[in-house]
Amino acid sequence: MLNDHRYDVDEVLYSTAVAEEILSFHTSSPTSPVYILHTQSSRIPGSVPRSNMDNLNLQPAMDDSRVYKDDYEISLIRKANTISAAAHRAVMGVVRNAKNEAELEGIFLQYCVSRKAKTQAYDPIVGSGRNAATLHYIHNDEPLKGRQLLLLDAGAEWEGYASDVTRTFPISGRWTKEAKDIYTIVDTMQRECIKRTVKGVDWRDTHSLAHRIAVKGLLQLGILYNGSEEEIFRAGTSKAFFPHGLGHFLGLDTHDVEGTPDVKSPVDLCSFATLPTPTVGRGLYKTTVRRTLQPRMVITVEPGMYEYFCEFIIKPYLEHAVHGNYINKKVLDKYWDVGGVRIEDDILVLEHGNENLTTAPTGSAMLALVTQGE
Repeated sequence: MLNDHRYDVDEVLYSTAVAEEILSFHTSSPTSPVYILHTQSSRIPGSVPRSNMDNLNLQPAMDDSRVYKDDYEISLIRKANTISAAAHRAVMGVVRNAKNEAELEGIFLQYCVSRKAKTQAYDPIVGSGRNAATLHYIHNDEPLKGRQLLLLDAGAEWEGYASDVTRTFPISGRWTKEAKDIYTIVDTMQRECIKRTVKGVDWRDTHSLAHRIAVKGLLQLGILYNGSEEEIFRAGTSKAFFPHGLGHFLGLDTHDVEGTPDVKSPVDLCSFATLPTPTVGRGLYKTTVRRTLQPRMVITVEPGMYEYFCEFIIKPYLEHAVHGNYINKKVLDKYWDVGGVRIEDDILVLEHGNENLTTAPTGSAMLALVTQGE
Protein backbone atom coordinates (compact mmCIF):
# COMPACT_ATOMS: atom_id res chain seq x y z
CA MET A 1 0.00 0.00 0.00
CA LEU A 2 1.19 3.52 -0.76
CA ASN A 3 2.22 5.83 2.00
CA ASP A 4 -0.36 8.32 3.28
CA HIS A 5 1.74 11.44 3.87
CA ARG A 6 -0.42 12.50 6.81
CA TYR A 7 0.91 9.73 9.02
CA ASP A 8 4.62 9.67 8.08
CA VAL A 9 4.48 5.93 7.37
CA ASP A 10 6.85 4.45 4.79
CA GLU A 11 4.84 1.35 4.02
CA VAL A 12 1.72 -0.43 5.22
CA LEU A 13 1.25 -4.19 4.74
CA TYR A 14 -1.39 -6.70 5.70
CA SER A 15 -0.71 -8.97 8.67
CA THR A 16 -0.56 -11.92 6.29
CA ALA A 17 2.78 -10.53 5.07
CA VAL A 18 4.49 -10.87 8.46
CA ALA A 19 6.08 -14.25 7.74
CA GLU A 20 7.38 -13.18 4.34
CA GLU A 21 8.87 -9.96 5.73
CA ILE A 22 10.60 -11.76 8.61
CA LEU A 23 12.07 -14.33 6.26
CA SER A 24 13.25 -11.66 3.82
CA PHE A 25 14.95 -9.67 6.57
CA HIS A 26 16.57 -12.78 8.05
CA THR A 27 17.85 -13.86 4.66
CA SER A 28 19.52 -10.52 4.05
CA SER A 29 20.82 -10.17 7.63
CA PRO A 30 21.01 -13.67 9.14
CA THR A 31 22.81 -12.60 12.33
CA SER A 32 20.68 -9.55 13.09
CA PRO A 33 17.88 -9.66 15.65
CA VAL A 34 14.31 -9.42 14.38
CA TYR A 35 12.29 -7.05 16.56
CA ILE A 36 8.62 -7.95 16.91
CA LEU A 37 5.78 -6.88 19.20
CA HIS A 38 4.92 -10.42 20.25
CA THR A 39 6.00 -13.90 19.32
CA GLN A 40 3.23 -14.69 16.82
CA SER A 41 4.75 -18.17 16.68
CA SER A 42 2.41 -19.35 13.92
CA ARG A 43 3.68 -16.56 11.63
CA ILE A 44 7.42 -16.94 12.23
CA PRO A 45 9.03 -19.09 9.53
CA GLY A 46 10.61 -22.22 10.91
CA SER A 47 13.89 -21.42 9.18
CA VAL A 48 14.36 -18.34 11.37
CA PRO A 49 16.05 -19.27 14.68
CA ARG A 50 13.99 -18.30 17.71
CA SER A 51 17.16 -16.91 19.22
CA ASN A 52 17.03 -14.17 16.58
CA MET A 53 13.58 -13.04 17.64
CA ASP A 54 13.33 -10.16 20.14
CA ASN A 55 9.85 -9.38 21.43
CA LEU A 56 10.97 -7.38 24.48
CA ASN A 57 12.47 -4.18 23.13
CA LEU A 58 10.27 -2.97 20.26
CA GLN A 59 7.27 -1.94 22.35
CA PRO A 60 9.32 0.15 24.83
CA ALA A 61 11.12 1.83 21.91
CA MET A 62 7.81 2.69 20.26
CA ASP A 63 6.42 4.02 23.54
CA ASP A 64 9.47 6.20 24.11
CA SER A 65 9.11 7.60 20.60
CA ARG A 66 5.47 8.46 21.24
CA VAL A 67 6.33 10.51 24.32
CA TYR A 68 8.19 13.08 22.20
CA LYS A 69 6.07 14.89 19.59
CA ASP A 70 7.39 16.24 16.30
CA ASP A 71 6.09 19.46 14.77
CA TYR A 72 3.39 17.71 12.77
CA GLU A 73 2.05 15.85 15.81
CA ILE A 74 2.00 19.07 17.79
CA SER A 75 0.03 20.76 15.02
CA LEU A 76 -2.59 17.99 15.19
CA ILE A 77 -2.96 18.31 18.97
CA ARG A 78 -3.19 22.08 18.59
CA LYS A 79 -5.93 21.67 15.94
CA ALA A 80 -7.86 19.28 18.18
CA ASN A 81 -7.63 21.85 20.97
CA THR A 82 -8.83 24.66 18.73
CA ILE A 83 -11.95 22.71 17.83
CA SER A 84 -12.54 21.66 21.42
CA ALA A 85 -12.21 25.26 22.59
CA ALA A 86 -14.89 26.36 20.12
CA ALA A 87 -17.19 23.63 21.41
CA HIS A 88 -16.54 24.59 25.04
CA ARG A 89 -17.38 28.21 24.21
CA ALA A 90 -20.60 27.10 22.55
CA VAL A 91 -21.70 25.27 25.70
CA MET A 92 -20.78 28.23 27.91
CA GLY A 93 -22.90 30.47 25.71
CA VAL A 94 -26.10 28.46 26.15
CA VAL A 95 -25.76 26.86 29.58
CA ARG A 96 -28.06 29.36 31.36
CA ASN A 97 -30.99 28.41 29.13
CA ALA A 98 -30.30 24.69 28.82
CA LYS A 99 -32.56 22.18 30.52
CA ASN A 100 -30.32 19.17 31.06
CA GLU A 101 -26.85 17.71 30.69
CA ALA A 102 -27.73 15.79 27.53
CA GLU A 103 -28.62 19.00 25.72
CA LEU A 104 -25.19 20.42 26.46
CA GLU A 105 -23.43 17.24 25.37
CA GLY A 106 -25.31 17.46 22.08
CA ILE A 107 -24.17 21.06 21.54
CA PHE A 108 -20.55 20.14 22.22
CA LEU A 109 -20.69 17.26 19.75
CA GLN A 110 -22.48 19.37 17.15
CA TYR A 111 -19.69 21.95 17.15
CA CYS A 112 -17.01 19.30 16.86
CA VAL A 113 -18.70 17.42 14.04
CA SER A 114 -19.52 20.60 12.15
CA ARG A 115 -15.80 21.33 12.14
CA LYS A 116 -15.08 17.85 10.74
CA ALA A 117 -13.86 16.42 14.04
CA LYS A 118 -16.23 13.46 14.03
CA THR A 119 -14.41 11.46 16.69
CA GLN A 120 -14.09 12.35 20.35
CA ALA A 121 -10.88 11.60 22.20
CA TYR A 122 -13.04 10.12 24.98
CA ASP A 123 -16.67 10.07 26.05
CA PRO A 124 -17.67 13.60 27.14
CA ILE A 125 -18.26 14.23 30.84
CA VAL A 126 -21.09 16.72 31.38
CA GLY A 127 -21.76 16.75 35.11
CA SER A 128 -23.93 19.26 36.96
CA GLY A 129 -24.11 19.79 40.71
CA ARG A 130 -22.93 16.80 42.68
CA ASN A 131 -22.43 14.84 39.45
CA ALA A 132 -19.36 17.02 38.88
CA ALA A 133 -17.63 15.07 41.64
CA THR A 134 -17.76 11.78 39.72
CA LEU A 135 -14.47 11.65 37.85
CA HIS A 136 -15.72 9.64 34.89
CA TYR A 137 -19.39 10.55 34.97
CA ILE A 138 -20.97 9.38 31.70
CA HIS A 139 -24.75 9.50 32.16
CA ASN A 140 -25.01 13.12 31.04
CA ASP A 141 -28.80 13.07 31.37
CA GLU A 142 -29.88 14.90 34.51
CA PRO A 143 -31.68 18.28 34.77
CA LEU A 144 -29.68 21.43 35.52
CA LYS A 145 -32.30 23.20 37.58
CA GLY A 146 -31.23 24.07 41.10
CA ARG A 147 -27.59 23.13 40.59
CA GLN A 148 -24.62 25.42 41.07
CA LEU A 149 -21.91 24.27 38.68
CA LEU A 150 -21.39 22.46 35.41
CA LEU A 151 -18.20 20.50 34.85
CA LEU A 152 -17.51 19.89 31.17
CA ASP A 153 -14.63 17.51 30.46
CA ALA A 154 -14.60 16.94 26.71
CA GLY A 155 -12.11 16.98 23.87
CA ALA A 156 -12.16 16.32 20.16
CA GLU A 157 -9.72 14.18 18.24
CA TRP A 158 -8.05 15.32 15.03
CA GLU A 159 -6.33 12.89 12.64
CA GLY A 160 -5.87 10.41 15.48
CA TYR A 161 -4.49 12.88 18.04
CA ALA A 162 -6.35 13.80 21.20
CA SER A 163 -7.20 16.91 23.14
CA ASP A 164 -8.32 16.79 26.77
CA VAL A 165 -10.00 19.91 28.14
CA THR A 166 -12.03 20.56 31.29
CA ARG A 167 -13.83 23.69 32.40
CA THR A 168 -16.10 24.26 35.40
CA PHE A 169 -18.46 27.23 35.55
CA PRO A 170 -21.63 28.41 37.31
CA ILE A 171 -24.79 27.46 35.45
CA SER A 172 -26.47 30.73 36.47
CA GLY A 173 -23.46 32.83 35.51
CA ARG A 174 -22.93 33.80 39.14
CA TRP A 175 -20.69 32.09 41.65
CA THR A 176 -22.03 31.22 45.04
CA LYS A 177 -19.51 31.99 47.76
CA GLU A 178 -18.80 28.31 48.28
CA ALA A 179 -18.36 27.56 44.58
CA LYS A 180 -16.05 30.54 44.10
CA ASP A 181 -14.02 29.42 47.13
CA ILE A 182 -13.34 26.03 45.61
CA TYR A 183 -12.82 27.34 42.08
CA THR A 184 -10.21 29.80 43.34
CA ILE A 185 -8.21 27.02 44.99
CA VAL A 186 -8.25 24.84 41.88
CA ASP A 187 -7.42 27.79 39.62
CA THR A 188 -4.42 28.60 41.82
CA MET A 189 -3.34 24.95 41.80
CA GLN A 190 -3.44 24.86 38.03
CA ARG A 191 -1.74 28.19 37.36
CA GLU A 192 1.14 27.43 39.73
CA CYS A 193 1.57 23.89 38.43
CA ILE A 194 1.61 25.04 34.80
CA LYS A 195 4.51 27.32 35.74
CA ARG A 196 6.32 24.17 36.90
CA THR A 197 5.53 22.18 33.76
CA VAL A 198 8.93 22.85 32.23
CA LYS A 199 12.08 21.06 31.17
CA GLY A 200 13.96 19.22 33.92
CA VAL A 201 11.15 19.13 36.49
CA ASP A 202 10.28 15.85 38.18
CA TRP A 203 6.51 15.54 37.71
CA ARG A 204 6.15 14.07 41.20
CA ASP A 205 7.27 17.40 42.65
CA THR A 206 4.63 19.28 40.66
CA HIS A 207 1.98 16.82 41.82
CA SER A 208 3.04 17.40 45.42
CA LEU A 209 2.92 21.17 44.85
CA ALA A 210 -0.73 20.87 43.84
CA HIS A 211 -1.49 19.15 47.14
CA ARG A 212 0.37 21.77 49.15
CA ILE A 213 -1.71 24.50 47.52
CA ALA A 214 -4.86 22.48 48.17
CA VAL A 215 -4.00 22.11 51.85
CA LYS A 216 -3.30 25.83 52.20
CA GLY A 217 -6.57 26.79 50.52
CA LEU A 218 -8.69 24.34 52.50
CA LEU A 219 -7.11 25.56 55.74
CA GLN A 220 -8.05 29.14 54.83
CA LEU A 221 -11.64 28.05 54.27
CA GLY A 222 -11.72 26.12 57.55
CA ILE A 223 -12.50 22.81 55.85
CA LEU A 224 -9.17 21.60 57.18
CA TYR A 225 -8.09 22.54 60.69
CA ASN A 226 -6.40 21.23 63.84
CA GLY A 227 -2.97 21.17 62.22
CA SER A 228 -0.35 23.12 60.31
CA GLU A 229 -0.01 23.06 56.52
CA GLU A 230 3.00 20.79 56.81
CA GLU A 231 1.36 18.38 59.25
CA ILE A 232 -1.73 17.96 57.13
CA PHE A 233 0.27 17.70 53.92
CA ARG A 234 2.45 14.97 55.39
CA ALA A 235 -0.62 13.12 56.65
CA GLY A 236 -2.03 13.01 53.12
CA THR A 237 -5.47 14.26 54.11
CA SER A 238 -5.80 16.39 50.96
CA LYS A 239 -6.19 13.18 48.95
CA ALA A 240 -9.74 13.05 50.31
CA PHE A 241 -10.51 16.08 48.14
CA PHE A 242 -8.00 15.63 45.31
CA PRO A 243 -7.70 11.86 44.83
CA HIS A 244 -6.41 11.58 41.27
CA GLY A 245 -3.23 12.37 39.38
CA LEU A 246 -2.33 15.92 38.41
CA GLY A 247 -2.04 14.99 34.76
CA HIS A 248 -1.03 12.50 32.09
CA PHE A 249 0.72 12.39 28.75
CA LEU A 250 -1.36 13.21 25.69
CA GLY A 251 -1.04 12.12 22.07
CA LEU A 252 -2.45 9.23 20.07
CA ASP A 253 -4.33 8.26 23.23
CA THR A 254 -5.96 10.59 25.71
CA HIS A 255 -3.97 8.90 28.46
CA ASP A 256 -0.93 8.32 26.32
CA VAL A 257 2.00 6.04 27.01
CA GLU A 258 4.68 7.16 29.44
CA GLY A 259 7.59 5.31 27.89
CA THR A 260 10.45 4.26 30.12
CA PRO A 261 10.26 5.98 33.53
CA ASP A 262 13.41 7.80 34.58
CA VAL A 263 12.42 8.15 38.23
CA LYS A 264 11.35 5.40 40.58
CA SER A 265 7.91 5.76 42.10
CA PRO A 266 4.98 3.38 42.56
CA VAL A 267 2.41 3.66 39.80
CA ASP A 268 -0.74 3.52 41.89
CA LEU A 269 -1.83 6.98 43.01
CA CYS A 270 -4.05 6.07 45.93
CA SER A 271 -5.26 2.84 47.44
CA PHE A 272 -8.46 3.16 49.41
CA ALA A 273 -8.63 -0.46 50.48
CA THR A 274 -6.61 0.61 53.52
CA LEU A 275 -6.26 4.29 54.23
CA PRO A 276 -2.77 5.72 54.60
CA THR A 277 -1.54 6.52 58.07
CA PRO A 278 0.54 9.67 58.54
CA THR A 279 3.66 9.39 56.40
CA VAL A 280 6.58 11.69 55.75
CA GLY A 281 7.91 12.32 52.28
CA ARG A 282 7.02 12.90 48.65
CA GLY A 283 6.19 9.22 48.11
CA LEU A 284 2.83 9.75 49.82
CA TYR A 285 1.57 11.70 46.82
CA LYS A 286 2.11 9.13 44.12
CA THR A 287 1.43 9.80 40.46
CA THR A 288 1.17 7.66 37.37
CA VAL A 289 3.73 9.89 35.59
CA ARG A 290 7.29 8.98 36.53
CA ARG A 291 9.24 11.14 34.13
CA THR A 292 11.39 14.22 34.30
CA LEU A 293 9.80 16.58 31.82
CA GLN A 294 11.63 17.22 28.55
CA PRO A 295 10.97 19.35 25.46
CA ARG A 296 8.30 18.08 23.06
CA MET A 297 6.39 16.22 25.74
CA VAL A 298 2.68 17.09 25.90
CA ILE A 299 1.10 16.62 29.31
CA THR A 300 -2.20 17.65 30.85
CA VAL A 301 -2.40 19.73 34.01
CA GLU A 302 -5.75 18.95 35.63
CA PRO A 303 -6.06 19.62 39.35
CA GLY A 304 -9.44 19.10 40.94
CA MET A 305 -11.24 19.65 44.19
CA TYR A 306 -14.30 17.63 45.11
CA GLU A 307 -16.31 18.68 48.14
CA TYR A 308 -18.88 15.99 47.46
CA PHE A 309 -17.18 12.85 46.31
CA CYS A 310 -17.98 9.17 46.08
CA GLU A 311 -18.92 7.99 49.54
CA PHE A 312 -16.41 5.16 49.48
CA ILE A 313 -13.61 7.76 49.26
CA ILE A 314 -14.69 10.65 51.48
CA LYS A 315 -16.46 8.73 54.24
CA PRO A 316 -13.44 6.65 55.33
CA TYR A 317 -11.39 9.83 55.63
CA LEU A 318 -14.03 11.41 57.84
CA GLU A 319 -14.05 8.33 60.05
CA HIS A 320 -10.28 7.84 60.12
CA ALA A 321 -8.57 8.52 63.45
CA VAL A 322 -5.98 10.87 61.91
CA HIS A 323 -7.62 12.31 58.81
CA GLY A 324 -10.97 12.82 60.52
CA ASN A 325 -9.27 15.01 63.10
CA TYR A 326 -8.09 17.37 60.35
CA ILE A 327 -11.45 17.73 58.55
CA ASN A 328 -14.00 20.17 59.96
CA LYS A 329 -17.25 18.37 59.19
CA LYS A 330 -19.47 21.36 60.04
CA VAL A 331 -17.68 23.60 57.56
CA LEU A 332 -17.54 20.85 54.96
CA ASP A 333 -21.33 20.51 55.13
CA LYS A 334 -21.65 23.97 53.54
CA TYR A 335 -19.82 22.79 50.42
CA TRP A 336 -21.60 19.54 49.50
CA ASP A 337 -23.71 21.13 46.76
CA VAL A 338 -20.69 22.61 45.02
CA GLY A 339 -19.99 19.09 43.82
CA GLY A 340 -16.59 19.35 42.22
CA VAL A 341 -14.29 21.64 40.28
CA ARG A 342 -11.68 20.57 37.76
CA ILE A 343 -9.69 22.66 35.26
CA GLU A 344 -7.59 20.95 32.60
CA ASP A 345 -5.23 22.27 29.93
CA ASP A 346 -2.82 20.55 27.54
CA ILE A 347 0.74 21.79 27.96
CA LEU A 348 3.62 21.45 25.51
CA VAL A 349 7.04 21.47 27.20
CA LEU A 350 9.54 23.65 25.31
CA GLU A 351 13.29 24.08 25.53
CA HIS A 352 12.52 27.24 27.50
CA GLY A 353 9.17 27.35 29.29
CA ASN A 354 6.04 25.84 27.83
CA GLU A 355 3.08 26.50 25.55
CA ASN A 356 -0.53 26.07 26.62
CA LEU A 357 -2.22 24.42 23.63
CA THR A 358 -5.66 24.85 25.19
CA THR A 359 -7.50 28.05 24.29
CA ALA A 360 -10.87 27.47 25.99
CA PRO A 361 -11.46 30.45 28.31
CA THR A 362 -11.26 30.39 32.09
CA GLY A 363 -11.95 32.94 34.81
CA SER A 364 -13.57 36.23 33.84
CA ALA A 365 -13.50 35.46 30.10
CA MET A 366 -15.40 32.25 30.79
CA LEU A 367 -18.00 34.04 32.90
CA ALA A 368 -18.44 36.67 30.21
CA LEU A 369 -19.51 33.96 27.78
CA VAL A 370 -21.93 32.43 30.28
CA THR A 371 -23.54 35.79 31.05
CA GLN A 372 -23.51 37.22 27.52
CA GLY A 373 -26.71 38.98 26.55
CA GLU A 374 -27.54 40.21 30.03
